[in-house]
Amino acid sequence: MNSVLRAKSADAKFGVYFIGTTPPRATSSLENVEAVADKLLARLDKVDFDGLIVYDIQDESSRTDIKRPFPFSKTFEPCHYSQILGIKTKKPIITYKSVSQKTKEEFSTWLDNSWQLYGVRDIVLVGSPSAKGKQSLSLVDAYQVQKAHRFNYYLGGVTIAERHASKGDEHLRMINKNTQGCEYFISQAVYDASATIDMLANYARECRLRNIQPRRIILTFTPCGSEKTLEFMKWLGIAIPNATKWRILEAANPLAESIKICRANLEQIIENCMSLNIPLGLNIESLTNRKEEIDASIRLYKLLKATLDLALAEREFQVVEQEFTLANKS
Repeated sequence: MNSVLRAKSADAKFGVYFIGTTPPRATSSLENVEAVADKLLARLDKVDFDGLIVYDIQDESSRTDIKRPFPFSKTFEPCHYSQILGIKTKKPIITYKSVSQKTKEEFSTWLDNSWQLYGVRDIVLVGSPSAKGKQSLSLVDAYQVQKAHRFNYYLGGVTIAERHASKGDEHLRMINKNTQGCEYFISQAVYDASATIDMLANYARECRLRNIQPRRIILTFTPCGSEKTLEFMKWLGIAIPNATKWRILEAANPLAESIKICRANLEQIIENCMSLNIPLGLNIESLTNRKEEIDASIRLYKLLKATLDLALAEREFQVVEQEFTLANKS
């Protein structure tokens, strides 16, 4: 059985919508892991979503000299957690995989096991967090191994608007990843709309110049309810303008304020990029295990899904209206 998500995501007229989550700690018993999954799905009981994204959390201390705001701890095997969630939800699960610590042979074995033992069909490969970090397998080599592999994974890549803001070439990286097998992209959390707009505009322009179809881009958003969470976001490399930082921290309700900011950022992206004909999607995550922020991420999901759905419906109406006008003229 191939990816259900590939077929679902193919129609650019519709958005695709995900909830991002992290596996429980590696020390958790299978019974506790099941309980954590049930708790998450109980929160999503009345939520209309297309699938879940399960992250592969790595120690990224090599990326920066700044101390990690929350201590790193290993997690339960992401593929196994994806399997548990997939069985419970009957929905597609995108599983992240950090490849830098694997050899080519080990990664090929991982591809075999993930497909056959855990039923994984949809993956996003992630390289080393830093050039300074120890690396057995580059992302480019991992793409080559995956492309030659016998199983037809629905492969995605990560896109980072902050990298585009500093280097100006993220759109070229995306096109290069596409040639290496990536069929969709998931962004880092958006808190600087202008950087994302610039990246998307450059990507659409480059696709037009090369006469290729833009791939679906899933935009990630996350609520922020405290200074500690904000520090963690900055540690992860998420760009947060100073005015946005103080707007959140000085608000009477920081979580509610961050939700307003995320909605405004999505509306800016829609206003500037909907005409670019890039298929879009959303991924809403909570970066902490604080109940308040997890609940806020569900509220944020509902709000942003409604916002993008409305924009897509309006665009489709305009297309139909234009076709009707042209047909009447002829």
